Amino acid sequence: MKVLKGIGIALAAIIVIGLILLKILASRPAAPADYQVTTETGGEIEARYMANGSYEVSAKEEGTLLDFEKFLLFYPTDLETENRQYPVIVICNGSGIPLSKYTAVAKHYASWGFIVIGTEEKNAWNAFGAEMCIRYLERMHENEKIEDAASLLYQKVDFDHVGIVGHSQGGVGVINAITDTKHQDIYKAAVSLSPTNQTLAHNLFWDYDASLIDIPILIIAGEGGGDDWVITGEQLAELYHDVPGSKIAMRRVGTVHNEVLYKPDGYITAWFMWQLQGDVEAAKAFIGDSPEILSNERYSDQMIGLSE
Repeated sequence: MKVLKGIGIALAAIIVIGLILLKILASRPAAPADYQVTTETGGEIEARYMANGSYEVSAKEEGTLLDFEKFLLFYPTDLETENRQYPVIVICNGSGIPLSKYTAVAKHYASWGFIVIGTEEKNAWNAFGAEMCIRYLERMHENEKIEDAASLLYQKVDFDHVGIVGHSQGGVGVINAITDTKHQDIYKAAVSLSPTNQTLAHNLFWDYDASLIDIPILIIAGEGGGDDWVITGEQLAELYHDVPGSKIAMRRVGTVHNEVLYKPDGYITAWFMWQLQGDVEAAKAFIGDSPEILSNERYSDQMIGLSE
């Protein structure tokens, strides 16, 4: 009996410790607040856009009865007083990772002059949350909320310059958002970070068709001492070749799957600055006689297929 009692106490202790560890892990941010400082860069352009932009950032949340609980909005504080429109970045979440767990990333994008919007969605493969974000922005832009006569975003959204980014399952959500939603044509540029490989996605009923992509897309996977377990180098190359139009794909050396959410941020920001704000300096990371991404030792397996 004493032996059984001892085993029972040991098991109970293991369960308690396990629950404590799970609670600690659940409370940790998916992107460290100081990632811009701790992440090593390998090029001047990457470093420039890894740093914050010139805008102070404000935030707003709005609850909803939809499954993803609320919209999270990050924007240049100047938006509150300036009479101008701002480009947009929509964010698709990875599996079980609501935007509230990586607000540092959203704030970074907003500091470069973007309205950034996402949700608490934990299953983003079908781009439902992204679609609702666009509808929310449309409603706020047109000031349809009767009880909010002075809508924060009234006539402030530049719908001609909308981009989308997502990681892992959210990387699948990006592809589906730009190919299989009501507002798919509103997007002008995309970034898909370590998207679930097509075989695994199919087995999980997260199907997507990269051959339907018709806007410029940047695809980045990890190479953390081997392969990104969600999309290997070979699978990344297959996905790249499935995209018919403008595209870039590469892997970040020494970066495991979860870190792809934030460690390539310098080039993600540069991509959107080029594609959505016409930043010619940012463009030099990807085009010209010697694109920086080709000489940056922190990246490998670079593939560039940009249309004129």
